[in-house]
Amino acid sequence: MKLFYRVIGRLSVALIVILAIWAGLFYFALMDEVNDEVDDALEDYSEVIITRHLAGEKLPSHNNGSNNQYFLREVTKEYAGSCDDIIYKDSMVYIPEKDETEPARILTTIFKDDGEKFFELTVAIPSIEKEDLKDAMAGWIIFLYIALLLTIIVINVWVFYRNMRPLYVLLHWLDKYRIGKVNEPLQNNTRVSEFRKLNEAAVRYAERSEQMFEQQKQFIGNASHEMQTPLAICRNRLEMLMEDENLSESQLEELMKTHQTLEHITKLNKSLLLLSKIENGQFTDTTQVEVNKLLRQYLEDYKEVYQYREIITSIEEEGVFYLTINETLAVVLLTNLLKNAFVHNMDGGHIRIVITPHSVMFCNTGAAQPLDAQRIFERFYQGKKKEGSTGLGLAIADTICKMQALRLCYEYKSGEHCFTLYASTHNQ
Repeated sequence: MKLFYRVIGRLSVALIVILAIWAGLFYFALMDEVNDEVDDALEDYSEVIITRHLAGEKLPSHNNGSNNQYFLREVTKEYAGSCDDIIYKDSMVYIPEKDETEPARILTTIFKDDGEKFFELTVAIPSIEKEDLKDAMAGWIIFLYIALLLTIIVINVWVFYRNMRPLYVLLHWLDKYRIGKVNEPLQNNTRVSEFRKLNEAAVRYAERSEQMFEQQKQFIGNASHEMQTPLAICRNRLEMLMEDENLSESQLEELMKTHQTLEHITKLNKSLLLLSKIENGQFTDTTQVEVNKLLRQYLEDYKEVYQYREIITSIEEEGVFYLTINETLAVVLLTNLLKNAFVHNMDGGHIRIVITPHSVMFCNTGAAQPLDAQRIFERFYQGKKKEGSTGLGLAIADTICKMQALRLCYEYKSGEHCFTLYASTHNQ
């Protein structure tokens, strides 16, 4: 998850909780205040009735147009002693004027007159207006909650993005940076000292990586080039020595093993030298290459080799596949894929090639399980060791594809190991 989304997500959760608690507390505080106002009105109304009753005056009419109600009844001393002096509650009361029940706030109190008689007074004030007020206040609080939450989140997103922009500029530059290629300089001016130090560190390590990469390439290239002549001399001397008729069978066998090892080293050296040349960009000339023609040619050239291991080859041409690429690199790419299909095949297996206008797929039998798709293009990775393999064939093919903006993919399906070469957009 990106830092931006993580920070905004956690901030949003915190804001939702905090604002929800605030909204709840604010709502209940307002409702408590409204209830206090209603209770004060009930107390005033009850005091009027009690005062008139004690003074012997005429009590207010039960039907005074305000929908306020009261009920006065005499109770026993025991009942009065068992009840609280004053009780508040919310209930439903019947309104004769409307012939319906409505919510009301009710006050019940006990008082005593001069004759030592006890009375229970129940006063009710309809609270339909309070309920409407509660609904309106709840609606407004929810609206303000959502509006405030969204406003705060939007402001935080803007502030975070503005302040973290240098970081994202740096990440974008690092993502586009390719060692050994011409890269744009980092343009990331900022007043934040931490970001300036981060920019400087990134540029410094990029320069160090470039130096190490160049040194590595030069070493591999120079070493491979300088080793060619000594290897050729050693091979020629071994071949001359093997022609000696005085050698015993065991000596000749050891010389042949040494010669095979030397041949392997020579192949490895040539592959490393080729990799160095590719990475150094020594194959710059490009032309339009017909893949179909090249594959038919090399399948014919390798026919006897395939027959030796009883490997059946087939080619399915669903279209003509063209690549705009250096011709030498095209030959190296296709022959390495063919060689891989042959070396890692089994005796009596098959190689199936499918060509479309935009891709070519090499499918071969072999191991009855998929290869490690994450490592098969690594240098010197061979999986199960195969004779004649240097572990660089697929690495060379992958390097060529990356240099030429092509795409090489592997998948295991229907018992076949399939390597598919896709053309880039400009090559189609």
